Amino acid sequence: LTLDEVLASVTSRYPPLLAALIERDVASGRLRQAQGAFDLTLNANVNSTPLGFFDGRTGSVFLEQALTSWGAKVYGGYRLSGGFLPNYNLQRTPSDGQLTAGLRFNLLRDGRIDRDRAARLRAQLAEAAVDPDIVRARLDFTRAASIAYYQWVAAGLRLSASEELLRVARERDAAVQEQVRRGALAPIVRTDNERLVVARELALTQAKRRFEAHAIELSLFLRDRDDEPVLAPRSRVPPAFPATTEHDRLRVDQDTAEALRRRPELRTLSLSLERLEVDRRLARTDLLPSLDVGVETRQSPQNRRLPDIEANETRVGVEFSLPLQRREADGRLRSVEAQIRQVQTQERFTRDRITAEIRDTHSALAAAAAQVEQASRNVILAAALEDAERLRFRQGAADLLALQIREQATFDARLTELDTYLEYFRSLANYRAAVVGQPGL
Repeated sequence: LTLDEVLASVTSRYPPLLAALIERDVASGRLRQAQGAFDLTLNANVNSTPLGFFDGRTGSVFLEQALTSWGAKVYGGYRLSGGFLPNYNLQRTPSDGQLTAGLRFNLLRDGRIDRDRAARLRAQLAEAAVDPDIVRARLDFTRAASIAYYQWVAAGLRLSASEELLRVARERDAAVQEQVRRGALAPIVRTDNERLVVARELALTQAKRRFEAHAIELSLFLRDRDDEPVLAPRSRVPPAFPATTEHDRLRVDQDTAEALRRRPELRTLSLSLERLEVDRRLARTDLLPSLDVGVETRQSPQNRRLPDIEANETRVGVEFSLPLQRREADGRLRSVEAQIRQVQTQERFTRDRITAEIRDTHSALAAAAAQVEQASRNVILAAALEDAERLRFRQGAADLLALQIREQATFDARLTELDTYLEYFRSLANYRAAVVGQPGL
C-alpha cells in the first residue's frame, strides 16, 4: 500500500472533503438568491369604485427591471381606465388605454451601491471564499491521512520486529532444552528462556493490537468504490520506510515566500477585507441625502384622445430627503472600520505565524532526518554486538542473560529507528501542509 493510493482515496471518497466540496453548491445557491433582487418583475392591478360619486375603474400591467447601476429601475406597460374618473386622477386614460415607460434612479444615496447590490457582492465574495476553505480542508485531511498511513506502516514493521524477536527465543528454547537434557546447562536456564518467550509473546500481542488500531484509523481515509472503509491487511505493509531527502535553508526561504502567496488563510482574510469594504461603501452612501429622479413617458392613441390628455406626455420628478442625525449609518460605518482594522491586524499576525510555522516544521524535519541517520547507525552497532554475543554464547563464553540483553538492545534500537522514521515522515507531512502541498518535497 502506497501513500499515493491513500491520498487518491482521500481526494475522491473522503466524506468530510466531499462535504466541504458541497459547500460550493450552497454558496452558489445563496448567490442566486441574492441575484433575485434584480429579477424581472410582472406587476398587475385592478381598482374599482362600485359605490361613490366617481364610479371609475382602472387597471394596469407592467414589467419592471432593476438595473445594477445607480439603483435604477426601468419599467413599461399598459394602463387602461373606464367609467367616470376626476381629471386629476393620474390613472385616467383614453378609452384605448395608454402605453407607459419610465426610469427611476438615485443620484446620491443608494446611487453607487445599495443594499441589494451589496448583498449580491457579499454573496459573490462568499462564493469565492469557499475555494480557500476547500484548500484548507484538503491540506488538513491530506496531512492527517499521511500521518495515519505512516503510523500504520510503523506499526506493521514493529509487529514484524516483535515476531522476529519471539522467533529467536522460541528457536533457542529447543536448543536450550536439549542442552539441559544433556546436563550442559542448568534447568534454571530453560526456565529463564521460557520466561523470555512469554514476555515476548506479551509484547507481540501488544504490537498486534497497535497495528489493528492504526489499520482502523487508516480505514477512515482508505475507501473502496462503494465509499466503504477498507481495513488494509498486513500483507500490504511496505517492507521498509521510504528513503529520506534533504532540505536546505534556501528552499525554506523560497517555500516561505510561496506559502505567503498561496496559503488559504491569507486568501480568506483578504476576502473578508473585501466584504468589509462593501459594508463600508454601503455605510458611507447611507450617510448621504436621498436624491431620487424619475422620468416617465406616456403615449395615447391618436384617434381617441381625451381633450386634457396629450398623445405624448413626459413627466419628471425629483425627491429629496435627509435624515438629520443619521446615527444608524454612522454607527455602522464606525463598526465596519473597526472590523477592517481588526482583520488587518489578524492578517499581519497570520503572516508571522505562517513564517514561524514553516521555520519550525523545517527545523523538526531536519532534526528528524538527523535522528534517522543516528538511529540507523545505532541498529548496525547493536546488531553487531548481538551477533558477537550470540557467537560467544554458542562457544560457552557467555551466559543467556548477556545474550538476552544484547537481543533486547537490538530490538529497542530497531523500534527507535522506526520511531525516528515515523517522526521524520510526520514532520514531512506537516511541512508539506505548511507550504500548501508544495511539489518536489
